[in-house]
Amino acid sequence: MAGQRAGASDANAGWWENEPPQSDAHRQDPPPAGVPRRRAGSHDDQAAGGRAGGRRAQGRGSAATPPRSGRRAASASAAEPETESSGGSGAGSGGRGGSRRAAAQGRRKPRKAKKIIIWSLVGASVAVVGTGGYVYWRLNGNISAFDGEGISKDRPEAAAADSEGRRPMNILLIGSDSRDGANKDLGGGDEGGARSDTTILLHVYADHKHAVGVSFPRDAMVSIPRCMLPNKSWTKPQTSAMFNGAFSVGGTEQGNPACTQNTVEALTGLRVDHTMVVNFEGFAAMTKAVGGVEVCLPNPIHDYDLNPKLPKTGGKEIYPKGVQKVEGQAALDYVRLRHGIGDGSDVGRMKRQQAFLSQLMKTVKTKGMSPTNLLPLADAATKSLTVDPGLAGVDKLLDLGTSLKDIDLHDIKFITTPWHYDGNRIGLNHPEVDQLWAALKADRTLDGTDASGGQSPAPSESAAPSSSAPATPVNGTGIKVGVFNGSGAAGLGNKAAGALKAANFTVTATGNASSQNHATTVVQYGSGQKANAEAVASLFPGATVEAGSTAGISLILGKDYAASAGNGQGGTTPDPGPLSSAVSNDARSADEDPCSNVSYG
Repeated sequence: MAGQRAGASDANAGWWENEPPQSDAHRQDPPPAGVPRRRAGSHDDQAAGGRAGGRRAQGRGSAATPPRSGRRAASASAAEPETESSGGSGAGSGGRGGSRRAAAQGRRKPRKAKKIIIWSLVGASVAVVGTGGYVYWRLNGNISAFDGEGISKDRPEAAAADSEGRRPMNILLIGSDSRDGANKDLGGGDEGGARSDTTILLHVYADHKHAVGVSFPRDAMVSIPRCMLPNKSWTKPQTSAMFNGAFSVGGTEQGNPACTQNTVEALTGLRVDHTMVVNFEGFAAMTKAVGGVEVCLPNPIHDYDLNPKLPKTGGKEIYPKGVQKVEGQAALDYVRLRHGIGDGSDVGRMKRQQAFLSQLMKTVKTKGMSPTNLLPLADAATKSLTVDPGLAGVDKLLDLGTSLKDIDLHDIKFITTPWHYDGNRIGLNHPEVDQLWAALKADRTLDGTDASGGQSPAPSESAAPSSSAPATPVNGTGIKVGVFNGSGAAGLGNKAAGALKAANFTVTATGNASSQNHATTVVQYGSGQKANAEAVASLFPGATVEAGSTAGISLILGKDYAASAGNGQGGTTPDPGPLSSAVSNDARSADEDPCSNVSYG
């Protein structure tokens, strides 16, 4: 694979088996923790195991080996192999001296055999511990972490633990399309900077027996909150921007995963516990490490489908119709494929990405969870992995993986945020998307099962959050609204702004109100704006309308909205009720047939 880092190819797939721990003599840096240092010569000479014993064994019987004196000579002599005399000839044969030596040899043999067994066990133990330390050091050295200072301080609260100390976990998975380094050869094109190629929020339920991955359309129009730039300054919020633009904030080749995390938290009201970014190179290497992944296509794909610059006639077939196995560049092209299948949209591509991840999980589980199978995958993944500071270490990644190992493939679901076409972009459907976030916050599976591991959410009078559409549809075309969060709960401003935009209102600003202790939601209006303010209030049941001191309309969110939207602080989470069947029926299980639900339109 062009541009692939050393160690990520099949040629180096067995490094943890074939490469011994490096000795200090060949290193300029200190050995990693767990790799034993080479001991002093006197210590090596006292043990027959390890490298020192191997060097002596190679030198035995050589006339050029100089004699040793004193205790060292005695020690070396004791380790020499016993040899039989032939035909009674030679200086050491015959007579009582020979008999005494023979008897002594006979007495020493059981002791020597015992020493060999002990030394062999010690040597094997050193080798195992040393190699394990080297593996840990190598994998740990692969991992890089992004700057945690860029993570917003205004975040949703962490989920509460159940009676057994278990809590749900949200993991943000970002595929980067950066063309930096070897990624340019794999991704093609000359675009600078980085964008998120695919983003999935994996919600692991508190029972650790269910999980759901939610895909975000990269073209979805969302609000992007304040994000930190490379110079440590912060941007202004963007009220309407493409979702994948968050990863591009700052214009670096590494991208801005903290900004994407901030955007997802503000959009969903869910706290992201960990964020992981994998680039083109890492993805391609992982697929090779597992020996390829089985995929399926409803029709053949040609080279001009991958490269729009090629002529549309006489093209070469790249992928045949039906089931096939892909790895490396071919796997990357498959998950990035948009044209020549369905309506050519990003929605269809997300379906294929979900099918691919399902098959990747199935492949890993089928091969088994032994070190022989997992370590090549771990080496390939960590080489191109960027994580949040809280996940920067092999031990932490191992803990994360261990917590997920018992989830059955059938209980891992994939879904896309409820959406609709908005011109050549994608809009999110309200109230369906709000109810999805509320269900995840309450640890409800897509079919409404309580997977909270014993948490007891409080019943609510209404199944839907307060951002639900009113009985009579409201058209906010031409009405401008500023949204200000006065509830003290994080993430509500963007949620309310989404509900307004879905009803065609124009959101001019989002931010925090001057006071964070508003009990109820209020819509304030300027001169001549009362009717428009009432239209805004109709989207937020229980909101009051009052004249304000400034022109225009301001929506000030109170604690009542926080509670009904599932973001109440310090209390139990309200029951969100069942999801729309249109949303839940669109989900796929990780054990589903690879040929089902892989295109759209």
